[in-house]
Amino acid sequence: AVTTAATNRTTTPLPTPDNFTNIPGLGVQGTVEGHTVLVGRPRLLADAGIEVPEVLSAALTEAAAQGRTAIAVAWDGEARAVLEVADAVKDTSAEAVAELRALGLTPILLTGDNRAVADSVARAVGIDEVRAEVLPEEKAHVIERLQAEGHAVAMVGDGVNDAAALATADLGLAMGTGTDAAIEASDLTLVRGDLKVAADAIRLARRTLATIRGNLFWAFGYNVAALPLAAFGLLSPMIAGAAMAFSSVFVVTNSLRLRSFT
Repeated sequence: AVTTAATNRTTTPLPTPDNFTNIPGLGVQGTVEGHTVLVGRPRLLADAGIEVPEVLSAALTEAAAQGRTAIAVAWDGEARAVLEVADAVKDTSAEAVAELRALGLTPILLTGDNRAVADSVARAVGIDEVRAEVLPEEKAHVIERLQAEGHAVAMVGDGVNDAAALATADLGLAMGTGTDAAIEASDLTLVRGDLKVAADAIRLARRTLATIRGNLFWAFGYNVAALPLAAFGLLSPMIAGAAMAFSSVFVVTNSLRLRSFT
């Protein structure tokens, strides 16, 4: 988003950074035209021993109060600017969260964004439980703690920082519009970047499992009832053969009902 905005606001091509490094959960650093640049959380600058002046601290606080993600920028050992990025909540997200609740699930917002931004998004979509300012490895630890409490955990994510959590969860669902790392770490890839698809996937999985159980019940029930009759000679081979064929037709037909899923 920052690169796109910068490209739209300048007539000259953006310089290519050298020694570019991603610092997971904090930001990036590199050398741009001979200047050492840090871009990311205020903590990234603090770890580098760079003090943020009062005017920029005020900008960081104001951005957080407005539910925006604030990005601190420093070069040559001095904090220079604050960039603000705001996530646009999709129109269908609140409806998707409501559908997940209707399925008996408890949605949790797990994000690396600051608390104010996370709370703002959570209120917009109807999520009560928020875990904010979480580093990538801490996301996996949160999931492990939930699992240790006896919960089955599904994780929906689309970023590099979500990869570890997606791999740790009992069910990892990656958005098809997300990063390759997230898709590789997940169990299931959702083709569309719409959270409602996650609810649809869970409903389809549950219906598929119910169909499998139904097929097994009738198949075993049929054999339990028919085998003693055949053993005592009370079942004609012709009738038994026809009944077996009907059993196969029933299982296939019952499974084909999944094609009507919407």
